[in-house]
Amino acid sequence: MDALLTDTQPTGGYDFGMNENQQMVGQMAKDFAERYIKPHVMEWDEAQHFPVDLFKQLGELGMMGVFVPEQYGGSGFGYFEYVTVISEIAKVCGAIGLSVAAHNSLCTGHILAFGNEEQKLKWLPKLATAEWLGAWGLTEANTGSDALGMNTTAVLDGDHYVVNGSKNWITHGKSGDVAVVMVRTGNKGDSHGISALVIEKGTPGFTHGKKENKLGMRASETTELIFDNCRVPKENLLGIEGEGFKQAMKVLDGGRISIAALSLGIAKGAFEAAVAYAKERHQFGQPIGNFQGIAFKLADMATEIEAAELLVMQAADLKNRHLPVTKQSAMAKYFASETAVRTATEAVQIFGGYGYTKDFPVEKFYRDAKLCTIGEGTSEIQKIVISREVLRG
Repeated sequence: MDALLTDTQPTGGYDFGMNENQQMVGQMAKDFAERYIKPHVMEWDEAQHFPVDLFKQLGELGMMGVFVPEQYGGSGFGYFEYVTVISEIAKVCGAIGLSVAAHNSLCTGHILAFGNEEQKLKWLPKLATAEWLGAWGLTEANTGSDALGMNTTAVLDGDHYVVNGSKNWITHGKSGDVAVVMVRTGNKGDSHGISALVIEKGTPGFTHGKKENKLGMRASETTELIFDNCRVPKENLLGIEGEGFKQAMKVLDGGRISIAALSLGIAKGAFEAAVAYAKERHQFGQPIGNFQGIAFKLADMATEIEAAELLVMQAADLKNRHLPVTKQSAMAKYFASETAVRTATEAVQIFGGYGYTKDFPVEKFYRDAKLCTIGEGTSEIQKIVISREVLRG
C-alpha cells in the first residue's frame, strides 16, 4: 500500500496513483452536480421527488455503469473512479449520491459479479446506460440485520420459481425496472438456503408498496417490494441455488465502500460550507473562525475527514486488486459514516441559528448523514464484522 502513497497533491492529501481518466471522471461528476443537481436540491428534498430523468443523463455520461466493462455498454472503470463519482455528487446532494451508489454497486454489481454471460448480455447494457434503473432486495420488515431469518420464499414449479413475500427499505423499489432479490429456497436460518433471482418490473405478482417518508435522503426513492405468487423464470437465478447469501455478503463488501464514499462526500460538503461560513460570519469585530471554539471544531472535522478518506481509498485499492476487503470496507463504512454525522452536526453548530433553517445547506447534510450509519449494515454491525476479522487474525 505504501508504494501507492505520495504526498504530491497540492491539497496536502495523498495520491493513490490516480491517472488522467480518474481525474477527468471526478471533474465531470463535480461539474454535473453543480449544474444539474445543485439548483434543485431543496426542491427535490421538500417534495421527495425522485428525478428519474437525471439518472438517464448520468447514464449517458457513464456514471451509472462505472464498473461495467465496455463490452456491456459500461465505462469499465475501477473503484477509485467510483468512489470519486459518489463523493463528488454527495458533496452536493447525498440523496442523488445514494441512488447512484445503489444502482452501481448493488443491482448492477450483483449481476456483473455473479451473472452468466447470457444474463450479463441481457441486463447489463440497459443498467449501465440507465435505460433501466436497478433495485436490490435483501432486507425485510421483521429481519433487519438478521438476513438469514427472511420470510420471502421461492418454490420451484416447473420452469419457474414462485415467489411470495416482501422486502422493505428498497432503493428504487417503485421506479426500478429490474431488481435482484434474495429469496429463501431452503430452511430458515440456513446460509445455504438463500438464492438470488433477477425479477423484472411488469412480472405478474411483482408490485411495490408504500414510499417511505424519510428524515433525509428524500430525493432517493425508498419503497417496499411485494411478491404475490410471482412467477420468475428459473434462468433468472444468479449462480446456483443456495448461493444467494454468500453472494449478498460479497456484494455488501463493495456496497460498504459505496456508503463510505457517500459519507465522505456528505462530510466534505458540510465541512466546506462550515469553513466558508466561519470566514464570512463576523462577531465581535472578527471572523468567527478566529475564535478557538470554532477553529478547533474545524480542526477536528478536517482531521477526521482525511482519515476517513484514507480508509475509503485503502478499501478501494484492495477491491481494485481483488484482495480480501471485508475488514477494510467495514472500517471505512463505520468510520466515514460516523464522521459524516459528527461533521454535519458541528457544521450546524457553527452556523448557529442559521444552521437550523433550510436557507443554508448544512441542515440537509445533517439529515442525510444519519442514514449512512444505518444503511447497508448499521455501525453496530460494522463493529461485529471488524471484530470478527480481527479475532480471526
